[in-house]
Amino acid sequence: MKTLLKSLGVIILLIGVGILAIPAFTDTRDNAVLAAGLLAVILGFLAHIVLNKKID
Repeated sequence: MKTLLKSLGVIILLIGVGILAIPAFTDTRDNAVLAAGLLAVILGFLAHIVLNKKID
């Protein structure tokens, strides 16, 4: 459980990257999708920092 919690930030980051990859492959440039991907990447980055400081 501790390992999964430490990896949660990275998992959120990878989900954000997946969201950003969708418009690249489908050739649609919707700002809502790009904003959601950016938000997921930023939240994953911050969660990774905070969770690794709290757990260790």
